[in-house]
Amino acid sequence: MSNRPLNVGLVGGGKGAFIVHPHQKAIHFDGTRRVVAGALFPDPKVALEEAANWPYPIKGYGSYTEMIEANASLPDDQKLDYILIVTPNFVHFDPAMKAMKAGIAVFCEKPLCLNLKEANELVKTSRKLNVPFGVAHTYLGHWTSRFSRYIVRSGLLGDVRWADSSYIQGWLATKLEATGQQQASWRVDPKRAGGSGCGGDIGTHALMQLRYVTGLEVEQLSAQLETFVQGRQLDDHFTIYCQLNNGAKALVRASQICIGFKNDLGIVVAGTKGSLRWRQEDPECVTICLPNQPDRVYWRGAVTPGDGFLPKDMPADLMAEPTIPSGHPEAFHDAFARLHRCFEADVRKWKAGQKFSVDGSKYANVEDGWTGIAFIETCVKSSAKKGAWTKMPKKI
Repeated sequence: MSNRPLNVGLVGGGKGAFIVHPHQKAIHFDGTRRVVAGALFPDPKVALEEAANWPYPIKGYGSYTEMIEANASLPDDQKLDYILIVTPNFVHFDPAMKAMKAGIAVFCEKPLCLNLKEANELVKTSRKLNVPFGVAHTYLGHWTSRFSRYIVRSGLLGDVRWADSSYIQGWLATKLEATGQQQASWRVDPKRAGGSGCGGDIGTHALMQLRYVTGLEVEQLSAQLETFVQGRQLDDHFTIYCQLNNGAKALVRASQICIGFKNDLGIVVAGTKGSLRWRQEDPECVTICLPNQPDRVYWRGAVTPGDGFLPKDMPADLMAEPTIPSGHPEAFHDAFARLHRCFEADVRKWKAGQKFSVDGSKYANVEDGWTGIAFIETCVKSSAKKGAWTKMPKKI
């Protein structure tokens, strides 16, 4: 295809939605992608009004079905190259399926969908039609997440014995949904959020960070899904003890009732030779702890290969990724931009008829999304049996 900017269509994002805005900023980050259309709200009239009032000109549609169907009749340079789905969980499956069948790539907010039945269909359809499909696990876009992945997967810390991956918030410490607050209301509604509230919303991020950094999979788990706020329908506190496929153990935990905590995602990996610490709220650095040595703190943009811990021949693509010098912080929007940048590369290859590899190394793919849904369903089953050890389902 030509070097024109990729055209992106939004599904959802109107009436004060939050997550669409870091996404749309990230889409425009490099000048090689642009939002050109949107079906921004379930009510067609409101959807068109929201599009007319968007910060920059876009083509508004009354529904995502209309937007996807209209794509076939557009000139090639106006066709959508991918859609971005930023709706509540219960409106992920249908637009994703319709887009793939219409030959449009999909980038979808997490969790992938509502249940494993839907997840199975999304994986099968993506494979059958060979359509790029990304899932927006934002924090994989931090350079330090990728650096952490390199350190652990390269064996620099030895064999993984233990990991603790957590995401702690406090914004749902009161019954905020009772006030009509939009972001809270759908997240605690089983019909719109699925079988787990806190687990589906942010526990899936903690799981993804564990899997991405270590390369290990959860084989079985013992889960406690708890609800501390009286009258809330879904869990607001999520604690999962896991056995990994190398014999190691891990905690995957999340909470939304810890007053004072904001978006405290972090991971500790303990190996036979050393340990690693990383926190999303301090995303510019990774701390390495080795026996009988001072802690090593590595900063994005200031990593020196061959320093006595890191090898001299570190991957060139990893070392070339930082876009600004160390000390000028990359953060949340940069992480989103890195995901969209990497997804763009695969979409361009796909549109050009070239081989592409949505392998999960640069952004989460549909199989990663499937694993998140399988994990949540297994946690719900285990918790209902008072934390009984429960095996993860086999991958399709």
